[in-house]
Amino acid sequence: MRQRREELGLSQEDLAARLRISVRAYGNWERGLVKEWTDRKLLALAEALEMSERQCFWLFRVMVDRDPPPTWRAAEESRLPQDPAQRDYLCDYAALMESVPYPSFLVDHRWDVALTNSAFDKLFQSVRPHPTALPDDNFLRFVLFHPDAAAVLEDHEPAWCVPLLAQFAAALAAAPDDEGLTSIRQEVARDPFMEAAYRYGVPHWLSTHGADAAERDGAVRTVRHWDPRWGHVRCRMVAESSRMLDGMGLTRITMILSAPQGAATGPVRDGAAAPLHRGPRLRAVPSLDD
Repeated sequence: MRQRREELGLSQEDLAARLRISVRAYGNWERGLVKEWTDRKLLALAEALEMSERQCFWLFRVMVDRDPPPTWRAAEESRLPQDPAQRDYLCDYAALMESVPYPSFLVDHRWDVALTNSAFDKLFQSVRPHPTALPDDNFLRFVLFHPDAAAVLEDHEPAWCVPLLAQFAAALAAAPDDEGLTSIRQEVARDPFMEAAYRYGVPHWLSTHGADAAERDGAVRTVRHWDPRWGHVRCRMVAESSRMLDGMGLTRITMILSAPQGAATGPVRDGAAAPLHRGPRLRAVPSLDD
C-alpha cells in the first residue's frame, strides 16, 4: 500500500481524504492493523490507489486469499485469464516464481507483464513512476521509453533497445492488426532516436549478428544489481513456458544474475558502487559514412 501510494506521489493525508476516513485510520490500514478486510474496504482502497484490475486481483489475493467480486471493473483491459482454473494456476505459479532468487516475470506477446517476483521488483526498485513505461506494466515500453531504464540496464541502447526492437518487429510482422503492438509502433515513430533504431539500427544489427541474436532465450546482457556493493552484473535471459502458460499466451523470463566473466564474485568490499559506463547512444545504428 505504501509503495503504491508513493508511486502516485500521494501522502497519507491525501489517501485518507480519498477514502473519506481519518489520517489515523488510514495509518492503521497501511500498518496492517485492520481487524477485518471487507470487500468494501478493499475495493475502496483499490480505487483510491488507482489500481488496475490486475493489481486489484493481487490485492485481494494477498489480503484475503480470494478473487475480487465480479462487480469490480478497472479502466484498462484485464490481463488476467477469466478461466478460474487458469487463475488458480497463476496463483500457484506465483509461489514458484517467488522461490527463485533471480528476477523473473511473465509476459505476453505485447510485452505486457502479468506477474513478477520480489527479485524483479528489487532490481527495478529505483525506477520512478511513469504513466505507461513501468517495468511491471509493459517491459518493452520500459526499455524503450522510461528515463530510468539506462540506470538499471547497462549499455542500454545497443544491448537492450535494439534487440528488443528486433523482437518487436518480428511480433508486429506476425500480427500487424494487433492494437497493442500498433500502439507501441506509433510511440516508436514519435521518438526520433527509437525510430532511427527501428528503421536502420535493427536491419544493420540483424545483418551483423544474424536473426538468432534476436531470440530472448539465452541472451546475455548486463544490469546494475539492486545492492550497490555489487555494481554491474552479468545477466542471462532464460525464456520458458508450459502447457498452461502457452494456453494463456504467456512466457516466463528469468534474468539469471552472476558476476561478469573474469570479475571477482561477491559484493565489492569497500561498499562503493561500480561506475555506470554508458556507450554512445544508439551506436548500433550505422554512421552515414558506412
